[in-house]
Amino acid sequence: MTRPVLIIGASMGGLRVAESLRRSGYAGPIVAIGEETHPPYNRPPLSKEVLAADVNHEAVAFPLGEAVADVEWILGRKVERVDLENQVVTDDLGVEHQYEALVIATGLRPRRLDLPGMPKKGTHVIRSLDDAIALRSEISEGTRVVVYGAGFIGCEVAATAKKLGAHVTVIGKGPVPLLRPLGLELARDIQARQEAQGVNFFMGSTITKVTGGDQVESVLLDSGVELYTQVLIEAIGSEPNLELLHDNDVDLDGGVGADSSLRVLRKDGTVWQNVYVVGDVARFPIPQFCDYPRRVEHWNIPTEMARKVGKEVALQLSGDTNAFEEEISKPFAPIPSFWSDQFDVSLLAYGLIDQADEITLLDGEVGSDCIYGYYKRGELVGVCGVGMRSKVMGYRNQVGLTHA
Repeated sequence: MTRPVLIIGASMGGLRVAESLRRSGYAGPIVAIGEETHPPYNRPPLSKEVLAADVNHEAVAFPLGEAVADVEWILGRKVERVDLENQVVTDDLGVEHQYEALVIATGLRPRRLDLPGMPKKGTHVIRSLDDAIALRSEISEGTRVVVYGAGFIGCEVAATAKKLGAHVTVIGKGPVPLLRPLGLELARDIQARQEAQGVNFFMGSTITKVTGGDQVESVLLDSGVELYTQVLIEAIGSEPNLELLHDNDVDLDGGVGADSSLRVLRKDGTVWQNVYVVGDVARFPIPQFCDYPRRVEHWNIPTEMARKVGKEVALQLSGDTNAFEEEISKPFAPIPSFWSDQFDVSLLAYGLIDQADEITLLDGEVGSDCIYGYYKRGELVGVCGVGMRSKVMGYRNQVGLTHA
């Protein structure tokens, strides 16, 4: 029996790998194992437009085309162990799955508050569809909501909760929300726009205690301020899902280490020939923007990784060595991109703007539609615009270091 291409992770990255395999001519078996019970769906809308409506799988589901109709989706099953030497994966029921090639797409999980006596009810994260369904059921007109964390997820869910009629307060450690990804001037602008819509901010603050026994009742800040709330949303970042690889010879320093072709690295820097990684869990070289390998949690990265990995695996298993070597020699070189909607503010960005050592207003005015340029060593490594979408898109192919 032919061993399959096995994909650990049945979200967008896993689906896009399966599609790329078929598009690249691979006709053999494909198996995808995912922890969630839902077929692949789109995560970014969960903190935006989907949370503002009735949340269900149909609203965010990816269509499964004919090309992937014969993929075996094993859902609601967690992979417990991976044995790369013997090419076998064991799930939480003890079932062993052999493979010819392995693709790791295990993604991230939300970081949680680590305080004693945390209430079980009223505290939420927002990463999965089930998270969004549980949160939506507790937000209505007049609900008191505290959002801990002032990054994109925190600011997006704050805006959505406010639009649903909740009283919303955002707590963040930095001086302004979104400082690291956007820079001080644009971050101040975004905070002012949120405040104009009625969102309250306590910046430069941390939560030291959550009260309420079983049901959250209030949060205590390090300043001594106590904020009464019915819902606490933890939006304090995420962690890569690496545990299933701990018993293997894999570089797991802050993510699954990969070479420029997205093959998984051993600890000595050599590659596993038939093991690949895609999505937020991957730490890969991106020298056109950054001087060191890193993870990039931007919405287009899993799709672009999957296109390349699917093609590489299909060529590898076809036995066409020359074509495979030619594809492997082409480094993965994406242009990262993200978008964010907060009230009537629509942000669009290209590049890695957190790498900038200089930020300049390129077009428009602060407080209105505008475009910022982000420079590193004098070269444009990113742009971010509020509105002016077509102009922002015009910068897409201008970002990146020329001496990478």
